[in-house]
Amino acid sequence: MSVSNPQADLPVPDFWDDACRHLKRRDRVLKRLIPQFGEARLQSRGDAFTTLARSVVGQQISVKAAQSVWTRFVALTSVPGAALMPAAVKALAPQQLREAGLSARKAEYLLDLSRHFCDGRVHVDQWREMDDEAIIDELVGIRGIGRWTAEMFLIFHLMRPDVLPLDDLGLLKGISVNYFSGEPVSRAEAREVAEAWTPYRSVATWYLWRSLDPLPVDY
Repeated sequence: MSVSNPQADLPVPDFWDDACRHLKRRDRVLKRLIPQFGEARLQSRGDAFTTLARSVVGQQISVKAAQSVWTRFVALTSVPGAALMPAAVKALAPQQLREAGLSARKAEYLLDLSRHFCDGRVHVDQWREMDDEAIIDELVGIRGIGRWTAEMFLIFHLMRPDVLPLDDLGLLKGISVNYFSGEPVSRAEAREVAEAWTPYRSVATWYLWRSLDPLPVDY
């Protein structure tokens, strides 16, 4: 099966082709999987604040419901097509966020996220030079953002090449289906399989997600 890349104007990782060659040499499953998806690539979209805010809004609700709430939330803070600004979110009252369809807890999370950005408690300009764990430590200090969300941010926004999100159920299922004939796998077993993927574990993870769902993974 060949998958086209309809959004070729979006940023893609410059390491992708090298990663694919490495993974096909090192792993028999990926040697089979990678060619099935043609020119499809991981793509980054949105600024850091918007990406994290969307992750908060989408927690524990369906994609359709999340989009509806997100649309109402953005309408509170910006004109159509404008960037979502932390200061605009910080200025909102919790009740305004509730009226957009957000739970009380998510409203608190979004306000805390906006304060972290406005107060300089996250070092966006330094992230490119910081290692993965340092960024994770910084992000999990924000209410509503756990390690999994931070790892998704590293993969989908910063496009870090070697993230292994062992708390991700899709990754564990992909390893189960492709390496263990559908038998459940432990985190230790997943980590052992992934040893061959270093230093491109993000790329291998992306292809295993795609093996379960032919639609592009989005974040």
